[in-house]
Amino acid sequence: MSLSDLSGLCGAELADPSFAGRMVTGIASLARAGEGEVTFANSRRALPELIKSRAAAVFVTDKLAGNVPAGVAALVVRAPQTAFARAAAVLVPLAVKPLRLTAGNGVAETAIVDPSALLEDGVVVEAFAVIGAGAEIGAGSVIASGAAVGAGTRIGRDCHIGHGATVQHALIGNNVIIHPGARIGQDGFGYAPGPRGLEKIPQIGRVIVQDHVEIGANTAIDRGALDDTVIGEGTKIDNLVQIAHNVRIGRYCVIVSQVGIAGSATIGDRVMIGGASGINGHVTIGDGAQLAALSGVAGDVPAGALWGGQPARPMRGFLRDAAAANERAFGRQDRKKSGEET
Repeated sequence: MSLSDLSGLCGAELADPSFAGRMVTGIASLARAGEGEVTFANSRRALPELIKSRAAAVFVTDKLAGNVPAGVAALVVRAPQTAFARAAAVLVPLAVKPLRLTAGNGVAETAIVDPSALLEDGVVVEAFAVIGAGAEIGAGSVIASGAAVGAGTRIGRDCHIGHGATVQHALIGNNVIIHPGARIGQDGFGYAPGPRGLEKIPQIGRVIVQDHVEIGANTAIDRGALDDTVIGEGTKIDNLVQIAHNVRIGRYCVIVSQVGIAGSATIGDRVMIGGASGINGHVTIGDGAQLAALSGVAGDVPAGALWGGQPARPMRGFLRDAAAANERAFGRQDRKKSGEET
């Protein structure tokens, strides 16, 4: 693709029009990019690598454009990483979805598909996958090797169910990616204490995953107890996340690795949850809220809030408290070393 076409695709301005005819064929990191490759620089922290770049072109902000070396085309755009992602989807389209292990089409000989399952044309079921009774799978979807689709589960079109993943008691939309080892639709953790010990509460809900959701490897999403667990359109969930029964997650959320969300929590649209955060059950996190990594959320979080800490609280207060705690701990040590304290 020419830089002229690429800049138009990504909404970028080519700082030097003389580079318009230069061709790019691939992508690479800022440190490694070379001839024919496009990359990006997102902030001033990238300056040491940017000034040494040998890329064909680099997406940069207006403030960084003056640091692009001679001979490297500057593609000026407000959000370089977003523009780079758009370019990458065109230049390396096979990397947008997980690759298949096999080249064949249709149902592999060693796969098991119940006679009552309904598969549209173009569905691929790889070796040793299992499709249960009454399941429905849309055209263009791939059920990778060793995956299991439970009875009555419905999977939309152009989905990818990764190797060894299990999907049951679920309604999956279109263009959904579920990575290897994910567990979707198993029983939630529901027990009631009684004189005979813990009585299991039957789980009869579903997991509803809307269009364009991506779910990371070894993530677990429990089916609802009485209502449904819902993952909203366009939400992206990292590896090793636990989402309990009856949780409702809005649209276009980002949930990073090792997050745990307890039962019946409600997450609004465009919420960002940092890694290893814990969300208490029955709380509500408002639209657009952001939670720093390692946050412990015990109560409701207002829309648009930026919170962090344990327990989670507004970021300004958390940083102030953290600074005071550091001063008490490390400042005292420094004073002891200097002889100010005995």
